[in-house]
Amino acid sequence: MPLWWYLPALAVAILLGAEVHMGYPGLRSWIGYAMTVPLCLIALFWLGRARVRVADGELRVGDAALPLRYVGRVEVVAKADKQAALGPELDPAAFLMHRAWVGPVVRVEVTDPDDPTPYWVVSVREPERLLEALGR
Repeated sequence: MPLWWYLPALAVAILLGAEVHMGYPGLRSWIGYAMTVPLCLIALFWLGRARVRVADGELRVGDAALPLRYVGRVEVVAKADKQAALGPELDPAAFLMHRAWVGPVVRVEVTDPDDPTPYWVVSVREPERLLEALGR
């Protein structure tokens, strides 16, 4: 994730720290900054840590894995159509890894008859690279 993406989290952390700063005099006024700045930056880093990769015959999204032999139809859902895909069109049994700050999502059909998950919806920055890695 580019470093400039951390700026909004840093701004929120500084504002929260300023709230504490106004309420306490002296050295205690810096406790808010010392707590909120690292917590907000760590939270943003944690939210963006999920990786999407194709390796060792599997599609891996974070800790979840789908063997490539069970990958069916794969389609890229454009940023403009993402709201419908994640709203009224979304099957409640689908596997979802959505990051709001990533534009397009990819819908991957699961063809395993024993898997109750009909498809995966995954946020990716470069959907063409994922399609290429999946051989589509």
